[in-house]
Amino acid sequence: MSALSALPFLRPVHLRSPRSSPGGQRRHTLPASEFRCLSPEDAVSVFEIEREAFISVSGDCPLHLDEIRHFLNLCPELSLGWFEEGRLVAFIIGSLWDQERLSQAALTLHKAQGSAVHIHVLAVHRTVRQQGKGSILMWRYLQHLRCLPCARRALLMCEPFLVPFYQKCGFEALGPCEVTVGDLAFVEMQHPVRGHAFMRRNSGC
Repeated sequence: MSALSALPFLRPVHLRSPRSSPGGQRRHTLPASEFRCLSPEDAVSVFEIEREAFISVSGDCPLHLDEIRHFLNLCPELSLGWFEEGRLVAFIIGSLWDQERLSQAALTLHKAQGSAVHIHVLAVHRTVRQQGKGSILMWRYLQHLRCLPCARRALLMCEPFLVPFYQKCGFEALGPCEVTVGDLAFVEMQHPVRGHAFMRRNSGC
């Protein structure tokens, strides 16, 4: 059994009831809404959503396809996908980092002994944007991190216009990020994960 299957807040929101065919036989249907860790097999779907979301805004993607596969092979437990009727509609990919602040190396490395989760990317499919899915997915992701013994805090970097969104998700700004991508500058933000023993005791972790 996977670690996720034991987490009540990562179980499907609801399931469709099996429908009956004209002959009276029941046929199975996919969960209407499901959250699970991603696998390397999801990499192409992830990249298609990410490419559409970021290319038009910044001209580049946080992660290229080979990097997505790299992280989903190394640390799939630090990813989370939202699926509706079997189709990926939103996702987060993270990796571990072992320094107080992010550096250029954090863009491509997974530090297995680290205690900070670097959130590389959060993206939502264009057909379901402006529905609050990004903030819901982030909330579920943070709940998931609280059940991982390695995770003590979450770090991310974002463009300044996204700071209010992440502040509403509970992140605090640490100031300008050392990392730059081309001409883009970023704000570094963090969210505490450590110190939620009550949450762990009462969430099936």
